[in-house]
Amino acid sequence: MVWSRLDRDLMARAIKLARKGQYTTQPNPCVGCVIYRDEQIVGEGYHIAAGGPHAEVHALRMAGEAAKGATAYVTLEPCSHYGRTPPCAEALIRAKVERVVVAVTDPNPQVSGRGIKMLQGAGIQVDVGLDEDEAAALNPGFMKRMATALPWVSIKLAASLDGKTALSNGVSKWITGAPARRDVQRMRARHDAIITGIETVLADDPSLNVRIEELGTVQKSVPAELIKQPLRVVLDSKARLGTDAKLFSVASPILLVSTQAYPKSVSASWPEQVSELQLETLDGRVPLLALLEHLGQSCNSVMIEAGATLAGAFIAAGLADELVLYQAPKILGGHGRNLLSLPDYQTMVQLPSLVLKEQRKLGQDMRFTFDLTAGS
Repeated sequence: MVWSRLDRDLMARAIKLARKGQYTTQPNPCVGCVIYRDEQIVGEGYHIAAGGPHAEVHALRMAGEAAKGATAYVTLEPCSHYGRTPPCAEALIRAKVERVVVAVTDPNPQVSGRGIKMLQGAGIQVDVGLDEDEAAALNPGFMKRMATALPWVSIKLAASLDGKTALSNGVSKWITGAPARRDVQRMRARHDAIITGIETVLADDPSLNVRIEELGTVQKSVPAELIKQPLRVVLDSKARLGTDAKLFSVASPILLVSTQAYPKSVSASWPEQVSELQLETLDGRVPLLALLEHLGQSCNSVMIEAGATLAGAFIAAGLADELVLYQAPKILGGHGRNLLSLPDYQTMVQLPSLVLKEQRKLGQDMRFTFDLTAGS
């Protein structure tokens, strides 16, 4: 397919619109739609929140009668099934659009291609694949989960130039500056769940919620009530957590994952937002694959905010998709705490494969984003 410059420009616009939903659509994907007719955009929209109108519906409402005979540019294949909203493919058919340009097909094997076939069956020209990679990158978690039933796993780390996460006495506030910490809040807001370990909870007593007031420009452009707090997941294999953790002072959901039952006296005292999951032990620890299989029932993406041991375990098991490293221009010294705990590799071919995808300066710090799947 040879795409025109107009096609490319309008799909780029649809992708830009889709990004507006990255903090609010979970667990639905971000989708943008632009409707073009008679040398002008007559309608556009994006999916704002799960349960609400899809991008195509917003765009068609704006276009009105002008949608007849128009071309619709959509970043993800229009849905063909009835969920909480009617099928978008049917809405496009009823509006009598003439052509639909789709960036990427729906990855769900039970759905993929059905929306396209529905449109084609109604006599609408459908062209697929324009800016496919960029459109898929809008929703890495949704794409992976639909294909594998597992969520996308991002590991977040913050370190000094010499690869340390804290001083030898455990002091780590603050390695990075305010711009980097605000960026972490935005990263939390884009994920469905945050996973940490019991050692981090006992040592740092974190809340692990999204602090709306620290979202920077996002706070100005996205209504606070639409930003969802991620599920906070604590891996506590020996059921050691007590009821006084700061986690419990925030009302958003918490999942405590252990390999043995909590004492009834403790479990009965959990706040109502707390639930428990007990998994069969694997080498004395919570089995990470089984955990991800459970989270994959409802979560597109999870973020690991943990110490060297748990973060290293996800990498060593080949279960992490992405590593986001915030590096500060500080040197903590040889006795500081290491970034990751990994096996004692003996050959270079054993090393995890990292491919740098992006680097960005945040104040005095740098953020490096690495793909961990290139060698898989």
